[in-house]
Amino acid sequence: MMACLWITARRGRWQALFVTLCLFELSSVAGQARYSVPEEQAEGSVVGNIARDLGLDVTRLISGKARIITKGSRKYVDLNRDKGSLVIKERIDREELCGKTTPCSFSFELILENPIQLYRVTVEVIDINDNSPSFPKNEINLNIVESVTSGTRFSVESADDPDVGINDIQKYMLKPSDHFKLEVQIQPDGVKFIEMVLQTPLDREKEETHNLVLVASDGGEPHRSGTVRIHITVLDANDNAPVCSQPVYKAEVKENSPTGTVVTSVSATDADKGVYGEVTFSISHVAKEAKNMFEVNVITGEIKVAGNLDFEKSKTFQLNVKASDHGGHSDTCKVVIQMMDENDNVPTIQLMSFSNSISEDSPPGTTIAVINVDDEDSDGNGVVKCSINSDIPFKIESSLTGYYTIVTKDYLDRESIPEYNITITVSDQGSPPLTSSKNINVKVSDVNDSPPRFDQSEYSKTVPENNTPGFSVFTLSASDSDWGQNARVSYFLEEKEINGAAVTSLVSVNSENGVIHAVRSFDYEKIKWFEFNVTARDAGSPPLSSVATVKILIQDQNDNPPQVLYPVQTGGSLVAEMVPRSADVGYLVTKVVAVDVDSGQNAWLSYKLQKATDRALFEVGLQNGEIRTIRQVTDKDAVKQRLSVIVEDNGQPSRSATVIVNVVVADSFPEVLSDFTDFTQDKEYNDNLTFYLVLALAVVSFLFITCLVVIISVKIYRWRQSRIMFHSNLPVIPYYPPRYSDTLGTGTLQHVYNYEVCRTTDSRKSDCKFGTAQSQNVLIMDPSSTGTMQRIQSEKSILDEPDSPLEVS
Repeated sequence: MMACLWITARRGRWQALFVTLCLFELSSVAGQARYSVPEEQAEGSVVGNIARDLGLDVTRLISGKARIITKGSRKYVDLNRDKGSLVIKERIDREELCGKTTPCSFSFELILENPIQLYRVTVEVIDINDNSPSFPKNEINLNIVESVTSGTRFSVESADDPDVGINDIQKYMLKPSDHFKLEVQIQPDGVKFIEMVLQTPLDREKEETHNLVLVASDGGEPHRSGTVRIHITVLDANDNAPVCSQPVYKAEVKENSPTGTVVTSVSATDADKGVYGEVTFSISHVAKEAKNMFEVNVITGEIKVAGNLDFEKSKTFQLNVKASDHGGHSDTCKVVIQMMDENDNVPTIQLMSFSNSISEDSPPGTTIAVINVDDEDSDGNGVVKCSINSDIPFKIESSLTGYYTIVTKDYLDRESIPEYNITITVSDQGSPPLTSSKNINVKVSDVNDSPPRFDQSEYSKTVPENNTPGFSVFTLSASDSDWGQNARVSYFLEEKEINGAAVTSLVSVNSENGVIHAVRSFDYEKIKWFEFNVTARDAGSPPLSSVATVKILIQDQNDNPPQVLYPVQTGGSLVAEMVPRSADVGYLVTKVVAVDVDSGQNAWLSYKLQKATDRALFEVGLQNGEIRTIRQVTDKDAVKQRLSVIVEDNGQPSRSATVIVNVVVADSFPEVLSDFTDFTQDKEYNDNLTFYLVLALAVVSFLFITCLVVIISVKIYRWRQSRIMFHSNLPVIPYYPPRYSDTLGTGTLQHVYNYEVCRTTDSRKSDCKFGTAQSQNVLIMDPSSTGTMQRIQSEKSILDEPDSPLEVS
């Protein structure tokens, strides 16, 4: 699909035609624009609004980093991104840029990125009349024989004007025109051939010399002109003029031929004899460029290369070779020289747009570079083929003549290959072919597409119990194959309850390095193992994560002593085992039963007899704790036997517990009842119990004395207050407590009763007796005066003194 827009704009007095703005739906070349601008415009002059003409927003030019790419070293036009306009950057001289070529234009590309867009812009340079016509020489000398007839033609070198079109030479004028008239012939190549035609015969005897002025004028505004003086000398008769062997010569020459290479030869004959028959050759009526490229031998007519021939600048040359005798006669032949192209230009590669970084999640077909390939040679020498190395996930596509785009052909994975080196190779079809290459480096930018990965999905670690809080259990490690922030891993505990407590109350994890710490000391007897999950999360957007399960096994330590279950040890009662006097050897007296809350070898218990009234009578089983007799019981054995058995575990270091076993040697219980009572009073009390009893007695005594001091102090304070109020002359306003009434009313005062409680150490003999009131409070008020309230204490009151005040009625 193609949309074309015609735009016309006025540039001062120049009519600039902005033609054919064509937008194409191509992968990378988005459109074309063409502008016209007069030459010699001042720097900063506006060429056109490229943003509006291409249908682009100014913000798109800024965000896309729009810029101009030119092929040559000269940059005539610049881009104003803020306004979206093209402006003149440096002076444009059409004659320097294009010479006589019309129309004269230069092209450049406008590149935008993200996404990549390419616009081709052509600017046509309009000629202005800034050059005057000029002749090769200021004066022309002609020798003409007086015998020449009317109608004889004499060629004159034409003037040259670098301008083109209407600004080029439009007419010639010859002054005076008494003997000659001027005729101008236009050759097929556009070159003007000027001849003076003799109108009236010349007479040497009358006028030996003639002076003429030839004027060349252009059609520009303002008009410009150039002149040359023609000096004619009239000679004696010369009957024959030189005649060229061929009117047109054609020749071919290879470009880059060295100076002096013979291109061709021209020849001419003159029927005269002597000096009038000698013919000389010269190049006339040609452009300055052609005259500089070739030279002709004046005598032999041999045409040789005189300059640097370049097929790419000019493909053909046309020379006018003039054959002249010494009598003023001449003839002109045309020499057409065709240039032969040589494969002398290496193809060039120019990066029009290039993004050195591409996201790894870019879809296939994403453009990373737009390149322009050019070969100035022609035909097969200028046909190029562009390619890139095949071992990469990129391909090259042709989007427009001379333009190629490099796009992705598959998805990229930065974790596998972080960057690519792309070699662009271009070769022509000349013989031998010429090749050039260019290397570009493309880095694959990271996308957060890889989650962190633990070395294991499950971890197990053994931790000894009774560890110190903050103890470092072990370190979790997760790796992320992404890069930068996407590879920055943080660690977190998943919320979970273990035995009713949050997992964070047991362990913590360092979010930076994954070190797991114990928050508190573990107790194997309370919790033997627990599991929790640790999440490793990266810092990408969105973040990715993975989970590992951690199992902590608590290792038992020998931190608990054995506990004796039987016989039960109590402070206030006595348990005794009775052994009959008829007991045989190995008689089972009792069995000490103990347990250890530890596990493993820390819970393996052994029993030993530590002390005994008679060590020769009893023994204790090492493994089972059974107390047995090791000999026959006799009458001589004491009735009361006291055994101290120690129970030890197998931990390192070992822990132990001691139990006292009381054994009575008797056949019946009444037989030993009296001894049993005495036996109880001989028991050994625990040292710790004694200490706590003494401490409790001291505390109670201290509290009693403190309370007594406080009570006495309060009583003394109240008594002193009452004396102060009694001796005061100030009126006293009666105060009635809320729960009391006066004695004249209907209410009664509350009474205080004392109770005596007697306690004994035997609760069955305790007694409680109710006593009578020991004192009473009386409130007396005299209605006719403002007296003070007095309190009458009983004789048992501690404040009852002889000088105590009494109320007077």
